[in-house]
Amino acid sequence: MGKLAQRIRGWLGPRTLGFRMDEVMSGEHRFEPGCGPPGRHPFEFRVTWGPDDLSSWIDPDDPQFLTQPLEGTVTAGGLCENAPCRGRLELRYFDEHALRYTFEFEAAGKRYRYVGEKVNIQPWNLPVSHTTCYGVVTEADTGRLVSRSVTHFRFRTIPAFLRSLRAA
Repeated sequence: MGKLAQRIRGWLGPRTLGFRMDEVMSGEHRFEPGCGPPGRHPFEFRVTWGPDDLSSWIDPDDPQFLTQPLEGTVTAGGLCENAPCRGRLELRYFDEHALRYTFEFEAAGKRYRYVGEKVNIQPWNLPVSHTTCYGVVTEADTGRLVSRSVTHFRFRTIPAFLRSLRAA
C-alpha cells in the first residue's frame, strides 16, 4: 500500500469503498487459419468492473493503481456464446496511453485468454481511441493465436453505462 492509500485509510478507518460499472464492447473477430470457420463473426463482451478499494486504486505508488477486477460474459461467434469470463481491466492512461482488458474463459472444454487494448489515448482523440478495442484470443495453455477482434464501445450505450455506476 502506497503513502496516499495509507493516508486515505487513516481518514476512512478500516472501511473500504469501491465502485462497479457495467460495460458492453461489441464488434467482430476473424479466426486464424485452422482455428475456426472463415469470415467475420460477432464478438462481444459484457463485463462488470471496478475497484474494491478506491484508496489503493487512486494511489500511483500502489501496485493496483487504476487496475480493477472484471467479470462477465463473452460471445465469440464460432467459438462460444455468453461464456463466463473473469480477469482485469488496467487503465494505463499515464504510462502507456492505453486501456487493457485481460480475461479468461472456457469453450468446449478448452481455456482461452483474451487481451484487448484501447490504444493511443490522448485528450484530442477520445471519441475514437476510448471507444475502439483491438484484441486477440489465444489458447490459455499454449499461447496459440486463435482469433483477432475489433470491438467498439457504442455511443448509444453511454446512458446505460453511466447509470450502472454504483458503490461496492
